[in-house]
Amino acid sequence: MDLFDYMRQERSKKESPLAVRMRPRVLDEVVGQSHIIGENRLLYRAIKADKISSLIFYGPPGTGKTTLAKVIANTTSAQFVQMNATTSGKKDMEKAVQQAKDAYGMYGTRTILFIDEIHRFNKAQQDYLLPFVEDGTVILIGATTENPYFEVNSALISRSKIFHLEPLSKEDICGLIKTAVYDEERGMGAYGAVITDEAAVFIADMAGGDARAALNAVELGIITTEPDQDGRILIDLDVAQECIQRKVLGYDKDGDNHYDIISAFIKSMRGTDPDAAVYYLARMLDAGEDPKFIARRIMICASEDVGNADPMALTLASAASLTVERIGMPEAQITLAQAAAYVASAPKSNSAVNAISKAMSMVRQRDTGSVPPYLRDAHYGGAAKLGHGIGYKYAHDYPEHYVKQQYLPDAIAGEVFYEPSDNGYEKKIKERLEHLRSRDDEE
Repeated sequence: MDLFDYMRQERSKKESPLAVRMRPRVLDEVVGQSHIIGENRLLYRAIKADKISSLIFYGPPGTGKTTLAKVIANTTSAQFVQMNATTSGKKDMEKAVQQAKDAYGMYGTRTILFIDEIHRFNKAQQDYLLPFVEDGTVILIGATTENPYFEVNSALISRSKIFHLEPLSKEDICGLIKTAVYDEERGMGAYGAVITDEAAVFIADMAGGDARAALNAVELGIITTEPDQDGRILIDLDVAQECIQRKVLGYDKDGDNHYDIISAFIKSMRGTDPDAAVYYLARMLDAGEDPKFIARRIMICASEDVGNADPMALTLASAASLTVERIGMPEAQITLAQAAAYVASAPKSNSAVNAISKAMSMVRQRDTGSVPPYLRDAHYGGAAKLGHGIGYKYAHDYPEHYVKQQYLPDAIAGEVFYEPSDNGYEKKIKERLEHLRSRDDEE
């Protein structure tokens, strides 16, 4: 390290953002994630013993992915090389690999290569790393906010252990906030600031599990608030509300969280919980999700999960979709809420899903035979000579507009695909079919 590096490092300690200065240096300072770094957990033991294998840390922003990598860097005897996939390329990886080879060849020292935002590397860049991870030239630690099973090459996945980091709890973030405000070495203690419990809880709640967002809000509040008559900087609820005006919601329209939220939305409607459905709808709309996409999902749910138990569900969902296209946001949020609440509250049936699934499976897996001759098209000259249409019974000529007749091909005659449930309107459909079929038995 030369003089300029030293001065830059010293200045960085004082001028770096609070979230960077407060980053844990050793494993015991890490807050949260006890499911993976709790005492006697695999990762905890591996870090303590300096026996790290290739890892991928996956989770929302501000949950400690880079922090864990830094902790490993501070505790390992291996050479630690860091790069960010948003600013690095193949040449940087080639340089890191060569350094790793030299370090092991000359000193027997292993190299840990930490790649932040690893999902930003394309397939070719990820493939380049594979042989060096395979032969142990480098120990890879990747960090990503995206689901690695979607964004990281399966070959790298198979050679790495995946650790999913969860959003920090409100209690964990409250503790971080209090430490940051009063810590004089790395925090804001030199400012003589005071934060109320109410303000700390508010910031922790609004941060949505993101420690970085919470610490950034605390730092902004302290450096922009004038001292009172006693020379004290008070961070109360009013100041906190100004510093973090909107809740930090984990939602990326192109990422893994997108699929998690829409999945929860659909399952809430299927599970007859209109409150949860409207909540997840609000999450998506607030994050800027396309309302037309949401409307399409409601229509699918209306058929897939409600079906004929309440035929109005599909009618309302379809009308809502058209309304969304015509009026747009923000008014469309009311229409979407109406449709989601209706579909969620409606009686449920998946009989239509089961019917088409069984029919599709049969069509694809076996010879189902030909259309009976009397059901074939007879609206052309010569059809009668082929026997088409002869013997067909016109249902409207019979009582209740129904007559017993075989409509399925001979090969699958008697198969049942649609079995109505006992829920909602479908119960009436079931009763009517049973009534008509009982007439067949009498005949």
